[in-house]
Amino acid sequence: MVQDVVDTEKLDNLAKKIKAWGESLGFQQVAIVEPDLDQASTRLNKWLADGFQGSMQWMDEHGDKRYKVEQLVDQCVRVISVRMDYLADDKMIAVLKDDNKAYISRYALGRDYHKLIRKRLAKLVSMIQGELPQLALSQRPFVDSAPVMEKPLAEQAGLGWIGKNTLLLNDQAGSWFFLGEIYTSLPLPTDNSEQKDRCGNCRACLKICPTDAFPEPYVLDARKCISYLTIENKGAIPEALRTKMGNRVFGCDDCQIICPWNRFASQSQENDFTPRHNLDDSHLVTLFAWTAEEFESNTEGSPIRRIGHERWLRNLAVGLGNARGSATIVDALEKRSDHPSALVREHVQWAISQQQDKLAAFRAG
Repeated sequence: MVQDVVDTEKLDNLAKKIKAWGESLGFQQVAIVEPDLDQASTRLNKWLADGFQGSMQWMDEHGDKRYKVEQLVDQCVRVISVRMDYLADDKMIAVLKDDNKAYISRYALGRDYHKLIRKRLAKLVSMIQGELPQLALSQRPFVDSAPVMEKPLAEQAGLGWIGKNTLLLNDQAGSWFFLGEIYTSLPLPTDNSEQKDRCGNCRACLKICPTDAFPEPYVLDARKCISYLTIENKGAIPEALRTKMGNRVFGCDDCQIICPWNRFASQSQENDFTPRHNLDDSHLVTLFAWTAEEFESNTEGSPIRRIGHERWLRNLAVGLGNARGSATIVDALEKRSDHPSALVREHVQWAISQQQDKLAAFRAG
């Protein structure tokens, strides 16, 4: 056993080094926890039983690996949890209020965070192993990957509390941050700085949700969530929800924008999170005109690429249908009316109908 080889003082010093190394690698917070996911697993299983996961069947897979960390990483006894701030613009509200522009979730404006954070966590793993070259440590980094319950782990580690919008909230940083983990067999001293739930009586996030996706506080029905509808959902967007989506074409940040704790959020210092291709302030028509080749080129290294050009057009068609009546928009939509994809054609026809109704109402008025 590792604890039989490494004394307590060395482990204490190593824990301090890990936090300093993490800061040097660009993480705003690093904490260590002895994981206990029993309560989290109970909540997850109830959520799954209620069917709130929609088509995300992968959330019901992997069995005990999600809750018993040692089944995912052999001999794991600790989790090193990290956060990295990503907010890199201040145009959010202005774009949301302009229905001719496309709102893209702020996390997706720059480089894909998975690769960036995983690379730095891998470096941190190497640094830890370098301190104990005589030991064959069992360690593995994760970034929103594998069956890892990152929010409950981060909550236990003291990086925040899970708020009513089901996001992790931090009393000094809000919620505009990514999470990452290192599972390790090293019995490091743990942090005892767990933040208490400080949502209080606030219901701002629940009230602001465009599609009413929170059946109750701390519970999200993904089937109604715009992030799910525009990213995870591979089929048609339910017609009853389309008009409620407004100009949100990739994800949704309303419950973060409204959260009072985000007044403490800081702008990211990571250049890789800087918006690319003007995606923080682009017109719907401009993005809708991208060819498949332009989509591939302009989303290289971006999390947006994972939905593909077909779903990109689907989402933008809904946004165009929700924009103010415009002959320019109708013309743009009609150019896609014979698209090879039935999915795209369906949403384009819906959007054309919406636009025609608006134009007719305008002329009549």
